Amino acid sequence: MNLKQIAKDIAKTLQSYLTYQALMTVLAQLGETNPPLAHWLQNFSAGKMQDGEAYIEELFRENSDLALRIMTVREHIAAEVTDFLPEMVRTGIQQANMEQRRQHLERITQLNLSNPAPKTEQQTILDPDLDNLSS
Repeated sequence: MNLKQIAKDIAKTLQSYLTYQALMTVLAQLGETNPPLAHWLQNFSAGKMQDGEAYIEELFRENSDLALRIMTVREHIAAEVTDFLPEMVRTGIQQANMEQRRQHLERITQLNLSNPAPKTEQQTILDPDLDNLSS
């Protein structure tokens, strides 16, 4: 397991997600102040948010003002969330893991209760002493 590469991949994914969130913020702002530009940006952005950096690079070629605006918003969002993000991720994963384990335990417990183990041969043979009691 290459933890350094994993960290790089996570950082890239997070960076792209922050780009997406910045785009959503800018779209909401433009929707109120300049609806035609918001419509253009939404159409331009459709299907291009997998890689935030490639998206910004392409947007720079089309509209550098919007690219700069999205980068500024992205930087602001990153500054606001990065302080508490590591603890939130750790806590979220721990809680999610605990919930998954709980659900799994419930499933296997319900499965065992609804399909009890078949009786063993010893249990199915009648006890001769019990037969004598009835006579």
